[in-house]
Amino acid sequence: MDARLNLLGSTAAGPVIKHLMTAGRALKDLPLPTTTQELVALRVSQINGCAVCVDMHTKEAFAAGETALRLNLVAAWREAKVFTDDERAALEFAEQGTRVADAGTGVSDGVWANAAEHYDEDQLMALVMLVSFMNAANRMNIITQQPAGDYEAGQFH
Repeated sequence: MDARLNLLGSTAAGPVIKHLMTAGRALKDLPLPTTTQELVALRVSQINGCAVCVDMHTKEAFAAGETALRLNLVAAWREAKVFTDDERAALEFAEQGTRVADAGTGVSDGVWANAAEHYDEDQLMALVMLVSFMNAANRMNIITQQPAGDYEAGQFH
């Protein structure tokens, strides 16, 4: 499968894409554990069906020390015993922040309150920014049919 467009090579979109990639790298510096960031990015990408982002965030999470067992269970996190309460709160937040059309209200007050029990205000802002960024990146990659499978951990750092 070939991409419809070369996002980085486009004279029109290239500069914007480079700024988006810079923003994506800046997200790594936010006060949210790296493994939590990667689990959230992976879950958002799974929901949206973004293969290239699933590829990327699976490999980045593994490189950050995440286990294959936990990565394989992200899609079924509610039934899996391997996630902490903090991670569960972040994953539920990510799902509602991604499925805004399904819920009609975005992140519910209950899910927000649960996340606020596990994360401080800066970390909540990090979750908001990460979920929003991942949804934008997923859509761009899906629309242009970016292929998955050849990403190497650290490739864009």
